[in-house]
Amino acid sequence: MSWRVANECADRRFGSAARKQIIMFLADKASDDGSGIWCSKGTVQRHTELGESTVKRTISDFLREGILIETGRRPCKNGFTVIYRIVLARVMQLESMAEPDDGTGSTVDPVQPEPGTGSTVDGVRGPLWTPNHPKTIHKPPTRERAKAAAVEDERFEKILAAYPKDRQRGKAACLARIREAVKEGVDPDDLLRAVQAYATESVGFTRSKVCFADNWFADRRWQRFLDALAEERQAQTALAADHHARLATWVRDRSPMCKHITAPQLAALVTAGLVTDGQLRAAGLAA
Repeated sequence: MSWRVANECADRRFGSAARKQIIMFLADKASDDGSGIWCSKGTVQRHTELGESTVKRTISDFLREGILIETGRRPCKNGFTVIYRIVLARVMQLESMAEPDDGTGSTVDPVQPEPGTGSTVDGVRGPLWTPNHPKTIHKPPTRERAKAAAVEDERFEKILAAYPKDRQRGKAACLARIREAVKEGVDPDDLLRAVQAYATESVGFTRSKVCFADNWFADRRWQRFLDALAEERQAQTALAADHHARLATWVRDRSPMCKHITAPQLAALVTAGLVTDGQLRAAGLAA
């Protein structure tokens, strides 16, 4: 994310709480010049908890007003995702939220508060600081955040390491795509299982038939493995529900088969509300 873009957007009035919430979410995804925003409207909706129609209408309004522009498209499982860019020059034309300063009268030969910005390229303002000062101002990491980031990086490295070794390429790009997926809500452990499943599936393939890692992550080819994993879990949940229903019937009928029910299974039946303590006692399963 870019603190510069986020700060510029935070200091301007966008007309409503929903518009401000959406632009701040997009600013969180942007580079220092406002570009590189790659997230679907569904992702914006999930993270802002706004209505689908509100998100679609607001982004359309931003495009019409010139606050956003489309700079490209990237393929995804549902077709493509539009890549946006926040036009900082247009944002800075909006009304400021800063309180007006008290008038102090005119000054003679006032001191220039910052170096000249020079010319602009494609509507993007030049640097606010001297060239040896980064435009992005990072918050100093706390010990806890630094430790959490290290753990996260280690997990992402482990995911990439599971990919077929002779087809690993573009480490930085791969880690960036992994980070994006996790930020969208993908469980890192599930992503690791998807990579491992592809590695197992491609064993014995000729080298030309195995996708390079950077393309594999960029095209989100892990999605089909996650879909299969979700289906498997749903099937296992359904089987467990059927099994618990059968055990509950044994308890209610005081079947001799109750002796085969384990203590964890009894606890699960009670927690699920399938049997009561009275029914357990009647079946001789509880004191």
